[in-house]
Amino acid sequence: MAIGSTLPRRALGRRLRKLRSQSKKSQLAAGLAIEVSKQGIGRLEEGQPVRISTAQFRDLLNFYGAAEDVRDEVLGLIQEVKAAKGDPSRGWWRDYADVVNPHFDHFMSLEQACASMTTFQLTLLPGLLQTPAYRRWIMETTEPDISAANKERHLELIARRQRKLTGTQPFSLELLLSEAALRHQIGGKQVMGEQVRRLLEAGELPNVAIRAIPFGVGGHFGLITQSFTLFEFPPLRAGHVPEPPVVFVEGFTGALFLEDDDQIDRHRRAVATLRDVALSPEDTRFLMREVLEEHAE
Repeated sequence: MAIGSTLPRRALGRRLRKLRSQSKKSQLAAGLAIEVSKQGIGRLEEGQPVRISTAQFRDLLNFYGAAEDVRDEVLGLIQEVKAAKGDPSRGWWRDYADVVNPHFDHFMSLEQACASMTTFQLTLLPGLLQTPAYRRWIMETTEPDISAANKERHLELIARRQRKLTGTQPFSLELLLSEAALRHQIGGKQVMGEQVRRLLEAGELPNVAIRAIPFGVGGHFGLITQSFTLFEFPPLRAGHVPEPPVVFVEGFTGALFLEDDDQIDRHRRAVATLRDVALSPEDTRFLMREVLEEHAE
C-alpha cells in the first residue's frame, strides 16, 4: 500500500523524541548539537518535514548516545522517508500552499495518509463533501478580496482531495454533524439544496457514513467539544500495530494537532457519546430529504 512519507516521518519523529527523552536532552540542546533551531527539532519530532542531512542525523544519534541497533533502526526509517519522497503522488497539495492556511500542509499529509476519518461538525461541512458553490461561499466570506484565479485553484484543490473517497486505497469517512449544518443556508437555498443532494449521494458510498444529531436531543457533548476530526492510520509495515491517531481542531485564527494519549482518548469518548445521540444513517437520509424539500420552497 502506498502511504507516502507521512507515516515513516511520524515513526521517525516518535523514535527521536523517545531517544532525546531517555538521554535527558532538551530540544534546544539537541538543536545546538546539529545546528538546527529548537523549533526544527520540535517539528522533526512531530513528524513534519525538516531539512536535515543524514550526517546531521548521525550527529544527533551520537549526541543521544544511541546504541548500534537503535542507530540502524533510525537510519532505516530515514531511508524509508527518502524513498517515499520518490513517489510521484507525494505532496501534490503543496502546489496550492500559497492559497491556503499555514497549517494546511500538515493537515493534508494526515488526510492523504489516513485509513479513516471521523469528523464532528457543528456548523460547516468538511471539505471532502463540499460542493464547489458551497466552497465558493466560504472563500468569498473569509477572503472577500480573493482573486478569480485563486478561487479556481481552491476549487481545483477541493476536487482533488475528494478523489480520496473513491480511490483505490482503503479509506472510510464517518461524518457526525449537527442538524444546524444542514439548515444554515450557506450561499442561499439553491446552494444548500445542491449541497444536501451531494450529501445524499455521498452517503450511498459503502465507505461513507453520515449521521445527524437532531435539534430534538437538546444539549449534547458536541456543544462543548466543538468541531474536530480524528485521523486513524494503517500500520507503517504489514504485521505491525497501526500508527497512532491524531486529532485536528481548527479555530478561526489557528489549528491544533493533538497526539497525546489522554487527548486522543477524550475525543474517542466524545465520538462514542455523539454516536449515542445521532440518528442512524437511514434516519439521517430521511432528515436530509426533509431539509432538501424546505430548501426547494
